[in-house]
Amino acid sequence: MAALLATHLAYARAHTPPGHVHALDLDGLVDPSVTFFAVRRAGELLGVGALRELDASHGELKSMHTVEAARGQGVGTALVAHLLEVAAARRYVRVSLETGTMAAFASARSLYASLGFTPCEPFGDYTRNPHSVCMTLRLA
Repeated sequence: MAALLATHLAYARAHTPPGHVHALDLDGLVDPSVTFFAVRRAGELLGVGALRELDASHGELKSMHTVEAARGQGVGTALVAHLLEVAAARRYVRVSLETGTMAAFASARSLYASLGFTPCEPFGDYTRNPHSVCMTLRLA
């Protein structure tokens, strides 16, 4: 799992200007406000993602990554769906995320939009800048 997290951080750093990478490293993922999940098929690690509690009604998707060989197979969709189920069980009113505006993150933005996430103003510590887009989804 550490190798996949390293790959995730390397990917983010390769496609995002310094100071604008918001992916959590291992220390960030073990924070008590973060719940980390992994997707495996036949024991093989296919993807990871986390849900961070911002407050009692608002969660944030963090550190979403699907291994390259598994992209386009529904791994990311299944992981986000699971994270949204967990958020609903926690009675969050909304779930938000930040991702890059660069072409390397186009498939991520498309995935989130297909699941109902819409662009929103920056939240938490995020700022309005040309490298980030924030998205949110209101839960029923």
